[in-house]
Amino acid sequence: MAKSEERNTRRPPRIATLTLNPAVDVSYEVHTLEPDRKSHALSTRFDPGGNGINVARGLQALGVAAHSCCFIGGRVGLLLKDLLGQELHHSHWVQVPGETRINATVLQQEPRAQFEVTGNGPLVGPVHLDDITELFLRLAGGGFAVITGSTPPGVPAGYYADLVRRASAQGARVVADLNGPQLAEVLDEKPFLVKPNLYELEQHCGRPIGSMEAAAAEALRLNETGVANVCVSLGAAGALLASRGRCLHASAPPIEVRSTVGAGDSTVAGLVAALAAGRSPEEALALGVACGSGTAAKPGTAIFDWPQVEALMSAVEISECAPGG
Repeated sequence: MAKSEERNTRRPPRIATLTLNPAVDVSYEVHTLEPDRKSHALSTRFDPGGNGINVARGLQALGVAAHSCCFIGGRVGLLLKDLLGQELHHSHWVQVPGETRINATVLQQEPRAQFEVTGNGPLVGPVHLDDITELFLRLAGGGFAVITGSTPPGVPAGYYADLVRRASAQGARVVADLNGPQLAEVLDEKPFLVKPNLYELEQHCGRPIGSMEAAAAEALRLNETGVANVCVSLGAAGALLASRGRCLHASAPPIEVRSTVGAGDSTVAGLVAALAAGRSPEEALALGVACGSGTAAKPGTAIFDWPQVEALMSAVEISECAPGG
């Protein structure tokens, strides 16, 4: 990660990310959106998108090698392939019929607001799904297998749970950043790390969570079931990490939020980078929050850079969070 850190003589674990529903992310910054009137962009960005791809982008920004696996389809897929080649050293893809989706983000300056429209991915058949599954498992090996994001049409229910099972069986530490029914089904397979946000944790619990202490209690319950690390992102309130039977809280550094696209994926990247390097839970949480905050301070679909994260880490405070509520 940081060039000033001591070199670890052991070989770093392999890391692979999976993005079943990638996208070309287009972001526009405008002054004001007005109904039924044309809005001219002040700036425009094109980035490779999809949660797993964003995690791989974050890992590369931290100087950590990672393999990114995704589907590509059609002419939009060719653009995605080109964007991946510009940003990632180790990108892998399986070609499918149909068109890769386009996601659009509009950042309005006055009044400040963010609008997002996500596209639909192409239909994925069983042969192509088998191909990318085998590719991902081979590249992850016994290292870290990062599973995150939505699934395109054609992916059967229970796919992620089966993938967590298979990856764990070959010795990989599975990182699952999922929501709703997908999160519920993979929890039974005891992944190494999950990262719900507060809303996703409430969905899982089936009730509102009214305090940080209550969120800590829920995170620790998941930790006690066999999920080794449970990180709950809290937006401007920072994040929690339940690990080894205790819960830590990291404050969020003060930033001007410009776009939240990719912030959660950047948090995952920081957590994985630190844990893969054998860092402590405190160090992993601090790096994860700094990375997520760094991306939130960037425009559109841009992600953090290392000098920015290095500066933000000094403003992250780690403390114990006792469960309650």
